[in-house]
Amino acid sequence: MDDDLTIGDVAALTGLSIDTLRFYEREGLMVSPVRRRGGRRAYGEADVAWLEICRRLRESDMPLAEIRRFAALVRQGPGNEAERLELLRRHEERVRARMAALAGALEVISGKVGAYAEHVARGTAAGVWVPSASSRLGSGPITSPSAR
Repeated sequence: MDDDLTIGDVAALTGLSIDTLRFYEREGLMVSPVRRRGGRRAYGEADVAWLEICRRLRESDMPLAEIRRFAALVRQGPGNEAERLELLRRHEERVRARMAALAGALEVISGKVGAYAEHVARGTAAGVWVPSASSRLGSGPITSPSAR
């Protein structure tokens, strides 16, 4: 990989938009300052590797303030690894909790998909869920027990 990549090159390599790359730089999320070559940004392999970490942290809903804090700790260099570890552990716990919640939601959704697919295949889907005034309050009937 080249050590003199353009912002377009980095966007293509990381999947981040050019606007996002500029935003990350403005927000202090980069570990090292983005170099300039002839007035244009120039990135290296280490920048691309760091941006991949940032992308994954954002995909996992780490707040920008925490990524900024993590970047600041990395920029400071050795000596604060325990603080970095704690920041990452807290985020890991949040991600695991979110994954568990999503797994529960997926279980319910998959059950609904199965029930509706069965009714559609049998031609019995009409009226599977007929909302009534009481159902909007959470106590209404479902016309077919298998559609629950």
